[in-house]
Amino acid sequence: MAGREDGGTVDGTSVPAASAVPAAALEAIGAGAYLVDEKGCIVAVNARAEQLLGRPAGELIGHDAHDLLHRSPQGETLPRTQCAMRRAFHAGRPAQADEDYFAHADGSLLPISWMITPYGTGDAQPGTLVVFHTPEPRWDAGPPPEQTARPLSELQRLALLAETTAQLTSTLDVDEALRRLVGLVVPRLADWAVVDLITERDEVWRAVVVHAEGGELVPHEDLQGPMPPVPEESPMPLSRALRGVASTLTGPRTYRGTPDSGIAVEQRRLFDATGMHSAAIAPIRSTRAVLGALTLGRGENPAPFAPDDLPLIEDMARRAGFALDNARLYQRQRKVAETMQNHLLPQMPGVPGLEMTVRYLPAPDASQVGGDWYDAFPLADASTALAIGDVVGHDLEAAAGMAQVRNMLRAYAWSQHEPPSRIVERLDEAIQHITDVTMATMIFARIEAADAGHWRLSWTNAGHPPPLLISKDGLASYLTDGHGILLGAHVDTPRPDATALLAPGSTLVLYTDGLIEGPGHSLDTGLRQLRRHAAALAHRPLTSFTDQLLRRVRPADNNDDDVALLALRVPES
Repeated sequence: MAGREDGGTVDGTSVPAASAVPAAALEAIGAGAYLVDEKGCIVAVNARAEQLLGRPAGELIGHDAHDLLHRSPQGETLPRTQCAMRRAFHAGRPAQADEDYFAHADGSLLPISWMITPYGTGDAQPGTLVVFHTPEPRWDAGPPPEQTARPLSELQRLALLAETTAQLTSTLDVDEALRRLVGLVVPRLADWAVVDLITERDEVWRAVVVHAEGGELVPHEDLQGPMPPVPEESPMPLSRALRGVASTLTGPRTYRGTPDSGIAVEQRRLFDATGMHSAAIAPIRSTRAVLGALTLGRGENPAPFAPDDLPLIEDMARRAGFALDNARLYQRQRKVAETMQNHLLPQMPGVPGLEMTVRYLPAPDASQVGGDWYDAFPLADASTALAIGDVVGHDLEAAAGMAQVRNMLRAYAWSQHEPPSRIVERLDEAIQHITDVTMATMIFARIEAADAGHWRLSWTNAGHPPPLLISKDGLASYLTDGHGILLGAHVDTPRPDATALLAPGSTLVLYTDGLIEGPGHSLDTGLRQLRRHAAALAHRPLTSFTDQLLRRVRPADNNDDDVALLALRVPES
């Protein structure tokens, strides 16, 4: 690969060493190729690109690729707002164009086709790979050739595989992965796409039947649904693919004879209903199992599939298998985590004269079962205990510790008729000796009816974010009294108690730090946002208040923590 052996500067801009990028990979592409950094400046170029552009590497590396090369059909510098390549570059997604223009060194216009895809430039730095070539001659006007769809060039195949990998590995949702897979193959490779999946109970389900109609992908749900079991010995193409035996080219004639299984009957129905005259079927498999089969069919397109098409379809199906397997594992882990957490968290008691609701949102990472928890239960003196807390950690150990702390708190609160501070002191002393919990925060409170429709709240706070009290008129304030050190700190100091009266129409919110903490803003910012939105929602019914509060306040992106929330309201007299 032509390029610099060491770093330098071009027009005052630092240029990375060419050795930082995979030189052999660029040369092996067989078409013009260059790499740009995150600013769009060229950092490496192969010999074919030098030849096509008439420029040595020294005139390319370090320069903005768009400004140096991209031109309009009239030879003018192409405005950046009109550049499809630059839009894809900034979006960090693969893209391609069949007709565009680069500036040749001699001042002429070079017609090109191009493809781009995100690509690391070395040292974990983000970059973009641009591959381009001079387009093949167009068909002359007149009668079309016998086969209207020419096979993909090697360059186009490589670009399609790169796009497949990028698209399918960026989602952990099975349905979304299937939608993206279909969008990659239809209508680029086929008129029809069919996906048969093997469920975790070894049942076959025809999950996707999609047809390209007028530029849109139209699902045919009447052809989807449950399929007969996979026969063990059938030589028919779909049966072999679902057993992971082989990929096959087939057509309607294959299924005209006496069917050997229920799947063969369904395949005959598929060919009859779709009008496909040619199909390619490949197994979808991961490293652990066969997950299903991908069928690509051609109906309107008169060109039949050829044996040379199978390697590309097999490779795409294999990449789809890895993506689907990861998505299934993720969904399975998430379901286990959510089920476990939901079983650990209690049902709320009914308290006459009070409205109460709770919410729990798990962490986005399916493997993280959090230590956030809430509780409410009646006490022997007719008051009601309220609690919310967070055991340090995001794993099964944290969840188990949370269950221990909650159960011990219930036992102490029921048996000991003492202020909240003393109950938490006993709990703190106990967990240091008989549990594996290292640190935890919590608020423990007692609420009971007072005079004139008011309710009396007494509480102690062990290092937890303060409760938020909102009046019916939208005045919101944090209850900062009663704040002490967190559990597990091994500090023998008395814990404080605090008391407040809750007026009719007021709302109390107890929450964990996942509601207010998030990347990009401070804890104070999160507290201000919570108070502002809670005040604005004070007029909403309690269920709507709670749901809207979570939706507005919880950080939507890159939030790696779970959230527990307990809200109660004193009805107006």
